[in-house]
Amino acid sequence: MQAAEAMRLSARGYTRMLRVARTIADLSGAEQIGRIHVAEALSYRRQPPRA
Repeated sequence: MQAAEAMRLSARGYTRMLRVARTIADLSGAEQIGRIHVAEALSYRRQPPRA
């Protein structure tokens, strides 16, 4: 996934992000994880402070 590479997610971070995306999809009643669910899950990740 391009977003995972751009955010430099580790394998563990990628798996955790997918788990959050699956939860978001479940709460919205979707059968599959969509791009919008992944985007929302990525938005919840903490960003390092900018110097």
